[in-house]
Amino acid sequence: MQFTRRFAAPVGIGLRAPHVAHVLHQRPRVPWFEVHSENYFADGGATLQTLSRVRADYPIALHGVGMSLGSVDPLDVAHVRKLRRLIDRIDPWIVSEHLCWSGVDGVSFNELLPLPFTAEALAHVCARVDEAQDMLAREIAIENISAYVTLPESDIDEWDFVAAVVARTGCKLLLDVNNVYVNSVNHDFDARAYIAAMPADAVVEIHVAGFDATGPWLIDTHGAPVAAEVWSLYRDAIAHCGPRPTLIEWDTDIPDFSVLEGEAAKAAAILHEAHALAA
Repeated sequence: MQFTRRFAAPVGIGLRAPHVAHVLHQRPRVPWFEVHSENYFADGGATLQTLSRVRADYPIALHGVGMSLGSVDPLDVAHVRKLRRLIDRIDPWIVSEHLCWSGVDGVSFNELLPLPFTAEALAHVCARVDEAQDMLAREIAIENISAYVTLPESDIDEWDFVAAVVARTGCKLLLDVNNVYVNSVNHDFDARAYIAAMPADAVVEIHVAGFDATGPWLIDTHGAPVAAEVWSLYRDAIAHCGPRPTLIEWDTDIPDFSVLEGEAAKAAAILHEAHALAA
């Protein structure tokens, strides 16, 4: 789909249950919404009907959290078929998934767990991305995750691993700037070098969110305003990639909708500035 605002990179908001009624009744001036795909896998029912009502007025992005692309279990064919059915119903402007694993031996851990950054893991996850894209008959965007451990087997830098997945599979990239920043602090690497290593042409969406800094590690909670350091890194990402559709993520301690609109306005101002400079 093509966005037709003043420039081709509007700022969307993650649609969560506390705000659904507000969106349906007030129809706020938000360019697009993102939902978590798995919440709408049921074959009918009120939840899916509500999403269809929202889709009548807004473009929708489908963001998956359960495909477990990096697992050594066989790809969950039933899961992918449910996603394809939802895609056919909703006609999303983008479909994305996380570059991670979340279960093994048929047991789901309900977590986005990191991969070892090795040649073996790279070959495995690329084959899985290829399989998923073939089943869905479309490209998907993969998202870099936040992680709280480094695996001793890893002998490839995270940014090179992510870029290699994109290059080998032809998938797109959902660049989560907050996750880059969180990992850079927790694992002591240069966040700007990570951004610079991303294949700019493959970046089709950017996520920004808030983190918790009260403990010894930064925790990616999606439960706070976007930090100043993340806004700064976001500017670097836009300078590298050009303006891209951007999502405000807020999944815990969800505030009034107006707070999300305020965060979206900050991202839009940065995009407008980048667009003006490019012009």
